[in-house]
Amino acid sequence: MTDLPRQPLVEHLIELRRRLITCMLVFFAATIACYMVADHIYAFLVRPLAEAFANPEHRRLIYTGLTEAFVSYLKLALFAGFFVSFPVIAAQLYGFLAPGLYKGERRALIPYLVAAPTLFLLGAAFAYYVIFPAAWRFFLSFEAPATAGGLPIQLEARVGDYLTIVMHLMIAFGLSFQLPVILVLLVKAGLVRLETLKRGRRYAIVLIVTVAAFVTPPDIFSQIALSVPLYLLYEVSILFCKHVEKREADARYQMDTSQSGSL
Repeated sequence: MTDLPRQPLVEHLIELRRRLITCMLVFFAATIACYMVADHIYAFLVRPLAEAFANPEHRRLIYTGLTEAFVSYLKLALFAGFFVSFPVIAAQLYGFLAPGLYKGERRALIPYLVAAPTLFLLGAAFAYYVIFPAAWRFFLSFEAPATAGGLPIQLEARVGDYLTIVMHLMIAFGLSFQLPVILVLLVKAGLVRLETLKRGRRYAIVLIVTVAAFVTPPDIFSQIALSVPLYLLYEVSILFCKHVEKREADARYQMDTSQSGSL
């Protein structure tokens, strides 16, 4: 039996509707608030590109469609609104699932609820502070001055394209950094064995490279930049899984010992 009384199906549905409405209202309010400061969010996201330019005061981002800038700011507000409202959404999800869990299960679930958004933010921060500066310098290295009888090659990026690739990469890195949480949960649930993860390193490399090719822009730099930390996270996941298995084995040993002593 669980520690909390079970609710009938209708009450579960009413509770689910209430929590979904709460999540939607919080997300809507966060999106509006982020749209009000979208220019500051834009300045933050464009900073790595500005710092990659040799003379940023003479560079610019352009938009070629009448509604492009407005739509880009709207997408930016939705993107930032999700970041801001995610802790509330996670708390609502936990609040809905908690009554159906044992006390020990609820206690075991809390670290994963903390680890998931933390790793997502770490992935997004890794993309912003590590990947973007190096990637933008690499892509800007293809600019070339005018030659005799020719024209210079110079970047004139569209604001919509730039914000799309930035948000795409931050979300891709944030989701990819969930790998330790996913693997530890699979091992804990008995769906994957630790020995399988150890023996499957070669297959993991192939899968990681394939995933990186799908979730990143079609350039080798972004794919390598995601593949390397993903494989390191895979190795970290093996260490976490080893710790989880050891802790569960110790718990079973203590339980068996206490039961033997009581006989």
